[in-house]
Amino acid sequence: MDTKYWNAAEGTPERTDRAVAEAAALLREGGIVAFPTETVYGLGADATDGTAVAGIFAAKGRPQDNPLIVHIADREQADALAAEIGPVERALMDRFWPGPLTLVLPVRPGAVPKEVTAGLDTVGVRMPAHPLALRLIRAAGRPLAAPSANRSGRPSPTTAAHVLADLGGRIGGVLDGGPAGIGVESTVVRVDEAGRRIHVLRPGGVTADQLREAAPHMDIADVSESAKEADVPRAPGMKYTHYAPQGELVIVRCADPGAAPAEARERIARRIRRELETLRAQGVVKTGVLAFRGEARPAEAYPADLVFDLGPADRPEAAARELYAALRRFDEIGIEAIFAEALPETGIGRAVMNRLRKASGGRILDA
Repeated sequence: MDTKYWNAAEGTPERTDRAVAEAAALLREGGIVAFPTETVYGLGADATDGTAVAGIFAAKGRPQDNPLIVHIADREQADALAAEIGPVERALMDRFWPGPLTLVLPVRPGAVPKEVTAGLDTVGVRMPAHPLALRLIRAAGRPLAAPSANRSGRPSPTTAAHVLADLGGRIGGVLDGGPAGIGVESTVVRVDEAGRRIHVLRPGGVTADQLREAAPHMDIADVSESAKEADVPRAPGMKYTHYAPQGELVIVRCADPGAAPAEARERIARRIRRELETLRAQGVVKTGVLAFRGEARPAEAYPADLVFDLGPADRPEAAARELYAALRRFDEIGIEAIFAEALPETGIGRAVMNRLRKASGGRILDA
């Protein structure tokens, strides 16, 4: 299959208009198109067309019981998808849409095929904040089912180049809108039946503190890594290993929760250096480190082949933007073993650590 490429990040408004129109036409014909959002690139198909949606699973190699998020451009589309939208969900829409928040809602019978919901009685819905994504959805004239535009299990794509590296020749087209801004996927939430608690099924671009500010009368419960919830995954990323580089990734954290930040960082660094020395002695040729320090020369801290410093630990927004690109860079140069410093789980740092735990398959060392 030839994958069409439209560059809407550069060029004239007329060129962008043509790109959007051609991509929308391909979607209406049942094709699959990758497009930018403010979080990561999505792999879109007509959410009302079961055959088109099945093509997403085939292109990604995605498990069939992993539900998809439906992307919309206006509130009327949400009403058409959901059997009911409660007052808490509408308040969250008012606060965060367009934006990186997905709401899991009771699905309206017949609104979307079972391929979208994985046979569940709920559907995830969000309105992306990227102007090109909204233009594409409106031009297509229908909601778009869209997981991240990567091979299943791989790091999510934050550029069109990442999409082409994973899916070139497997999908109909890629609409290039430049790098994604946030870098990790949307936060996925579900309001409980009593309307008293917001379950965070996947942390992401909207933080727990922001949810508390928007709904101060609600309890916020993070169940994103709960085995009970993952048995029947209501959101992407709950059940399977995701975001993984080809090399083995291990997280190193400080075992003493009372340690001062500087002491915790030093303990982590000492443990990583010992592990790197052991691997060298064992003949592991290429090693890498993900650091969160904000230092001028991070490579000097570790005897590894490639060290990525994703910025200071107390400013995790930079880490979120660059995380997936860093994991892909390790793959490009054949890194066999990667050690990641643990990041404080405050703000969007919670989402970064969630992705690292998924990418590591739960491999964690205590310093």
